[in-house]
Amino acid sequence: MKPRAMVAAETDRAADRATGPVGDGESGHSRSRDNIGATSGKAGKSRAAGRTPPAGGITWRQRLRRDRTLILMTLPAIALLLIFNYIPLLGNIVAFQDYDVYDLGITGSPFVGIDNFTRIFQDYRFWEVLINTLVIFLTQLLLFFPIPIAIALLLNTIMSARVRAWVQAVVYLPHFFSWVLVVTVFQQMFGGAGLVAQWLREHGHEGFDLMTNASFFKFLVTAQAVWKDAGWGVIVFLAALAAVNTDLYEAAAVDGAGRWRRMWHVTLPALRPVIALLLVLRVGSALNLDFEQILLQRDQVGPGASEILDTYIWWTGIKTGDFGYAAAAGIFKGLFSVAMVLGANKVAHMLGEQGVYSKK
Repeated sequence: MKPRAMVAAETDRAADRATGPVGDGESGHSRSRDNIGATSGKAGKSRAAGRTPPAGGITWRQRLRRDRTLILMTLPAIALLLIFNYIPLLGNIVAFQDYDVYDLGITGSPFVGIDNFTRIFQDYRFWEVLINTLVIFLTQLLLFFPIPIAIALLLNTIMSARVRAWVQAVVYLPHFFSWVLVVTVFQQMFGGAGLVAQWLREHGHEGFDLMTNASFFKFLVTAQAVWKDAGWGVIVFLAALAAVNTDLYEAAAVDGAGRWRRMWHVTLPALRPVIALLLVLRVGSALNLDFEQILLQRDQVGPGASEILDTYIWWTGIKTGDFGYAAAAGIFKGLFSVAMVLGANKVAHMLGEQGVYSKK
């Protein structure tokens, strides 16, 4: 048996140990409240000083630290963009100079103001070439642009994934061909000594040569563009079709809609934003027809039917050494393309589509 004094002492120590944490906890809570108050005070001072964190709760330095790997991955692409796209824009100063590439250079060539632009606007041949470029563009826009959409809709109706992949690969393959090969294939098929002309002669008919027919040239280059690049557009529209909710097709089928009505009321509305975006971009590149394609066939049909703005700038500006004239024509082409993009995007907004950028 322990003495009563020892028992009492142990009881007191136990009571002290039991009440000690409570007191510490209270002091801890007090310190927590003090810390919260101090933090709130610092936040208030930060807000007062105009250093309020963004709404997302993360600063730009934190974003930079978080995304540093992605930023490092994009640096080579940004460098290439700066070197080959933006730094050369400084060379547009030659459009306002009587530029001598051999002796004086950019720094020594005299300024002539807008004389090069005046020469462009007074050159009737320039306007003929501009009209011819727009005619070829409109022909391709009307005959070429709907074809990838139609092919994508047809492929979307094929149930077999293997057959759909095979057809898509066959249609997409010519995209990797060079224009030299494409023009050669068409020459072997539709030229004066081509397979079609020989077959007609063997069966008692008169042959033809589409490759030298000036009046047919705009349709010829459109057919070449369709064969080469239609598969590229099919990929874009198939990706848009893959995002369509299949429940919409099932609901339309339950309501009694057939295949054509489902395509008209479900598929095409789902493609409208993509169609509007690609149409705006296509209109913006109205003057950017394939230079190599036209240059390869220019001598066969003559410059009257085949001359576009790029080939005209090449022959009258760069090849003759008149770089100031060529630069002025290039600036005109760029401003015209920007105006076309803005106009087409405005029309897209009027039709309820987003276009290249959303309406504010």
